[in-house]
Amino acid sequence: MSEEKINTEVKQKTILLVEDDVFLSNLLMSRLQKAGLKVVKAMTGEEAISILKTDNEPDLILLDIILPEMTGFEVLKQIQEDPTLGKSPVIIASNLGQSTDIERGKQFGVVNYFIKAQTPIDKLVEEVKRVVGK
Repeated sequence: MSEEKINTEVKQKTILLVEDDVFLSNLLMSRLQKAGLKVVKAMTGEEAISILKTDNEPDLILLDIILPEMTGFEVLKQIQEDPTLGKSPVIIASNLGQSTDIERGKQFGVVNYFIKAQTPIDKLVEEVKRVVGK
């Protein structure tokens, strides 16, 4: 109980979760919230950009690459080119695991790149918590 009290007294860290798979999105949201993080969900790249334009800057963006309308790489490019979208750290969680994809993510300055099929949810949540200082 004292842990819950602490979470409400300290500004809750906000994660922008950009994931189009409904099951995985809900699972990640649940696990991140259980870890004491606030989660804002976007199902498309367009929605993610829209959220970044209107909401307060998230403490971290957890980004899939294969998305409808706009890829995660296109989202990263827009963030990089538009200073009004903020400079939140980005972790990629994608099924694209080719070295060229990982290298491209690094060129955009992502903090980490996880291949979903090879990464347990717990490890992903731990990395999110580490990056936001939670």
